[in-house]
Amino acid sequence: MIVRFRTRDGMQRISCEENESFGSVIEQLVGKLGGKVDVASLTVGEKQGEVNEPVAGLVDRSIGDLGLKHGDIVYVSYQEKPRKVDNGLGSVAISGSTPEPLNVKELAVDEALEKKDGLIPRKRSSLCKHGDRAMCEYCSPLPPWDKEYHKERNIKHISFHSYLKRLNEHTNKANGSSYIAPLSQCNFKIDKKCRNGHEPWPRGICSKCQPSAITLQQQEFRMVDHVEFQRSDIINEFIQAWRETGTQRFGYMYGTYQEYDATPLGTKAVVEGIFEPAQHDEQDGLTLDVDQVSQEMQKIDSLAEQMGLQRIGLIFTDLSDAGFGDGSVLCKRHKDSFFLSSLEIIMAAKHQVKHPNVSKFSEQGIFSSKFVTCVVSGNLESEIDIASYQVSTSAEALVEADMISGCTHPSMAYINDTTSDRYVPEIFYMKGNEYGLTVKENAKPAFPVDYLLVSLTHGFPKDTTENKPLFTTAAGFPWANRQAMGKSQDYRELKRYLLSAANGNDLNSLHDKISNFQLLLYVHSLEVLSSQEWSLLITAATTKDYDHSILLLTSSPGWQTLVMILQQS
Repeated sequence: MIVRFRTRDGMQRISCEENESFGSVIEQLVGKLGGKVDVASLTVGEKQGEVNEPVAGLVDRSIGDLGLKHGDIVYVSYQEKPRKVDNGLGSVAISGSTPEPLNVKELAVDEALEKKDGLIPRKRSSLCKHGDRAMCEYCSPLPPWDKEYHKERNIKHISFHSYLKRLNEHTNKANGSSYIAPLSQCNFKIDKKCRNGHEPWPRGICSKCQPSAITLQQQEFRMVDHVEFQRSDIINEFIQAWRETGTQRFGYMYGTYQEYDATPLGTKAVVEGIFEPAQHDEQDGLTLDVDQVSQEMQKIDSLAEQMGLQRIGLIFTDLSDAGFGDGSVLCKRHKDSFFLSSLEIIMAAKHQVKHPNVSKFSEQGIFSSKFVTCVVSGNLESEIDIASYQVSTSAEALVEADMISGCTHPSMAYINDTTSDRYVPEIFYMKGNEYGLTVKENAKPAFPVDYLLVSLTHGFPKDTTENKPLFTTAAGFPWANRQAMGKSQDYRELKRYLLSAANGNDLNSLHDKISNFQLLLYVHSLEVLSSQEWSLLITAATTKDYDHSILLLTSSPGWQTLVMILQQS
């Protein structure tokens, strides 16, 4: 006989015998539901509104004893087991249905912006007919996602927290008794564990396990609004490699995320330093050993974390001298060519997936990423300039599902074919036709990558007194992995750069020398200082009140050993 079970995931049919125990049937049901059911929460009932009988008291009774017959329907209710989600900061247990936002550790900037309403104040206008203490529709504050405000100030995308507050306002009413997560991580993968009465892909497929048709359009929000380089010499030193060799360069940016006042509830990525992994540079590109770089960057990430920094983005050069001898460069990237190529967008998407943004308002505990991509190239005036981007949540999902690949036309992304490993649904994109109407176009075999791109602004701090850089300098000491350029990090270079200040009594001079991101990383690699002395070095290099920590550092055995080694080298 067959007993049907109506669950939130659809109808499940279990084949059984009349004398079979109800517990064994429930085991089969739990298996079909993918093992996500919290068995202790299982309740059943004969009617949809009366699902209140705990299964625990029925497991020893037989199917016949319960009065079930062939074709009968049993209504089932249950809670999902807590599941582990890797949010980039460690595994977090979350439950399938949440009556309130998830308890995950967000970034400090997200916690601060969540507490703000972000309302845009307006001055009293000539249309106002009320007193000074009153307010009307012409002067009342605007919500942070107001389209006209952004259009007037040429802000292309609303901030993430403006977008989140708008979603939450519509999803969860102020006096609502239940909570629904307003965000959900985009996922275009086919469910290969689907047990909805068929074999998993590629032997079977159903409407539940296959992804729906995808329609691409410009993303209206951005996770980060602005990229701020704390010091101009960070960029100068990075570009210097191209100036001296004519070959391109790649690096990872380290810094923090902070509030950005130029847009409502905005976020900016503040760059304090750049680390260049081992690479082979060429005039038209570069090559990296992915496995080697991954191991190297794990160590750098750990050291940067001790300095209060994290990996916030990547940067690379795409420069070609114009040949006029005046420092001008070719403009390769513009609206008639491309801004990021399809291969670069795929690279950016892979990095964003590896560095997810933790959000308690997402069903999965993560949503998109704050990882940014910067390219140094020529602008329309043939000057060296920086452009900053992110890719959309759709781009992340397309790359994670292996649905797109690079194209011979850099401004286009090629759509992969369906195979036994992936299922590629119909993909469309919205475009304006010659009549000014928005129409839906089939994206196959390729589509413009602009639909996956989100542009950011960039710049340098306007007031360095309030927003003081963490490090005093980015120049003077050679950067890592530049041996091919004849600039090695070794004892001789360290002696030249450091020893005069190390022997002197001028604490300010010594602080200026050691407050260098590249120097700190190299000193740690020498393994001369103990963990306590290394902490003292970081404190002396990154704090304003450094006198006491420098005195403790210079009198420590490890530092004195380092000075002795330099004197003898």
